[in-house]
Amino acid sequence: MLTIRAARAGDLMQLIDMIALHAECHGEKARISAADLDRDLFGASPWVTALVAEAGGRLIGYALLVPMYRAVEGVRGMDLHQIFVREDHRGTGIGRHLVNRAREHARLSGCGYLSVGAATGNFAAHRFYERMSFKAGPVTGMRYVQALA
Repeated sequence: MLTIRAARAGDLMQLIDMIALHAECHGEKARISAADLDRDLFGASPWVTALVAEAGGRLIGYALLVPMYRAVEGVRGMDLHQIFVREDHRGTGIGRHLVNRAREHARLSGCGYLSVGAATGNFAAHRFYERMSFKAGPVTGMRYVQALA
């Protein structure tokens, strides 16, 4: 039986494991710690929301959501920052369930839109999001980053 629910503190280690697997899929190495994730999910000022897919007492997928804002329109949004399903459960509809729950969470949070990004060459993700009724938008320039530490 599949359950999609909000993450709990007891989920941290399984989430860290899946975040590391997600990073590996993209040729990266995860540097997040349990303390980082605990702070950002459950701390005094939660920064992200995690939804998890659970079956048989094991987490098999997750979606991380981060608030956004379109100041010109005065519209709240939610970014589906990461979505991941363990390899042995892909193709079973878990990703669709996570996206649907993310939509519900965004609506209940007063958001007018849900956005998601995918790497240019990740055609499987493009097809998945298009099947989920996301519309591709133009890339309108560079995003610049400045380290604050």
